[in-house]
This record gives sequence, structure tokens and C-alpha cells, in this order.
Amino acid sequence: MVSKKIPSSPIRILRHNELPLLRDHLLRLDPQSRRDRFHGMVNDAFIANYIARCFGPKTITIAYVESDEVHGVAELHEPMSDGELPELAFSVEANFRRRGVGSVLFKTLLDEARRAGYRRLRVTTGAHNDAMRALAHKFGAHLVFDHGELAGTIDLTAPSIAEKPARNLAEAVLAFNRAYWNGVIKMGDAMWAARDQRVREDAAIK
Repeated sequence: MVSKKIPSSPIRILRHNELPLLRDHLLRLDPQSRRDRFHGMVNDAFIANYIARCFGPKTITIAYVESDEVHGVAELHEPMSDGELPELAFSVEANFRRRGVGSVLFKTLLDEARRAGYRRLRVTTGAHNDAMRALAHKFGAHLVFDHGELAGTIDLTAPSIAEKPARNLAEAVLAFNRAYWNGVIKMGDAMWAARDQRVREDAAIK
């Protein structure tokens, strides 16, 4: 009997050798999404230089991977100096929004941040980035307008975040994965059904 390979989770940490996947994701962002992600317009050369920062020794990059492509990312960058906090960054391609991808990416990143020993994180976003603002608020950030952008912090020790059982995250990821692979299976079943129908129609014509 040939065993079936169990597919890996679409939500996972990116490895350094997958740097091109992150680059391609950021280059695919539409102009508004790119502006939201980088708090202003940046060119392709900027992105090519930027991605090297996403695989530093203390940087965490969580990705949503589908069909061997990255379509959403949550990043945690280490502080640039002793007086600063580690900072979150976030992007999801337009065609993959409203599926719960953002929430699972955010939850997974916060869990990894706690595991790394961080107690507080900094969040910054453009004033018009409604998706990021909603996610930040959902996970306890209080944003204020500062130098042309919204900025705030997430306290990972706060009861509303720190005291949630760890299984809540696992259940959320499992539920997301289950819905994802059920969709893949249904799509495959539909394709085979359509193929069988064409075969029957061709046989009837002959």
C-alpha cells in the first residue's frame, strides 16, 4: 500500500533559504498594499534590500504559504537599540484577505514572541491601513497618531492576551488548516467530476 503524504500547515515560520518567496510576495503587493506595508511608496530595489533584514538572528517571519507561494506575512523585527521595542510588520495580498489569514498570522507571531521572551511589542501602521488597525486593536494595541502614522504597543503579559490557554492558538490554526485543506479537496473532487463528465460525453459522441 502506498501511503499518502500529509500536507504541511500553510501557516509556518519561513526559513532563510525561502527568502525568494518573501521577496516575490512583497513584489506582488498592489500599490496601496505596498504603501500600507512600508508606510509610503517604495520601489522594487528597496524591497530587494529590505528582505535580508527579515532573516536576522532574532527576527521572526511567519508566512501563509499556498501552492509553494507566500501570500501573507507577519514579521517581528528585533529592536534597533536598547531603548526600543521589537516591532511588528504585516502584509496579506488582496486576493487572500477576509479568510482569517491575518488573524492566524498575528496569533502565531504573538505566540512566537512570547516564546522568545518578549513582553511588549511595538506596532506602527499608516493612518489608512484599516486591516492592520483592526488586527492591532483585536490583540490589545492602543494606537495613537504619531508623526504621520499610527503607533502603539501590545503588552504580551496582559491578562487578555497572556492568560489565554495555549490550545486556543493550536485550535485556531487547526481550524484554519482544516478549512483550507477541505477547500483543496473539494476543488480536486470538482475537477475530477468535470473530467469524468467530459469522458462520458466524449464516449457518447463516439
